[in-house]
Amino acid sequence: MDRTLFFPRPGRWLALAGACACACGTAGAAGKAHEHGALRLDVAVDGTTLTIAMEAPLDNLLGFERAPRTDAERKAAADLLARLRNPGQGRPLFAADAAAQCSLSRAEVTAAVLEPRAGPAARDDHADLEAGYEFSCAQPGELRSLEIGLFEAYQRIQRIDVQVAGPQGQARLTLRRPARSVKLVR
Repeated sequence: MDRTLFFPRPGRWLALAGACACACGTAGAAGKAHEHGALRLDVAVDGTTLTIAMEAPLDNLLGFERAPRTDAERKAAADLLARLRNPGQGRPLFAADAAAQCSLSRAEVTAAVLEPRAGPAARDDHADLEAGYEFSCAQPGELRSLEIGLFEAYQRIQRIDVQVAGPQGQARLTLRRPARSVKLVR
């Protein structure tokens, strides 16, 4: 996943993501094979900014990973994109500690195969979705954990591989149902 697509401060984000990948022993993880049932999250805390990058096979989120063919599939794809572009609506997909006072400042979702103008190159039988979120936190010292609501929202997800980079170091963990909390401090 090209992290600069979501976060235009390439030096800062790439340094955080790179540090996390190296420290966690997954330096080649960005090129990791497409795996059904698994979703990847990279979480970074830098000053007042909480950044989340997500990568998942579309099958985990929709039940298919090609261009929608029917009206029902087109509606499901549009609903998915709308939900991911507004992760705080309804039951939040990501919830930081309330005391940290974090608010979403950016959300970008890319799934070329779902876009109405997708060309032949985007019509892949194993398509992925990439999303990036940036939160501004008024009290970053209170940012201790992140609640993940993806298992509840998308039943096909079986595992979430998480890498965390922040002022206290890096960590890697795997969430499996019913786990949903990621510690951001040691």
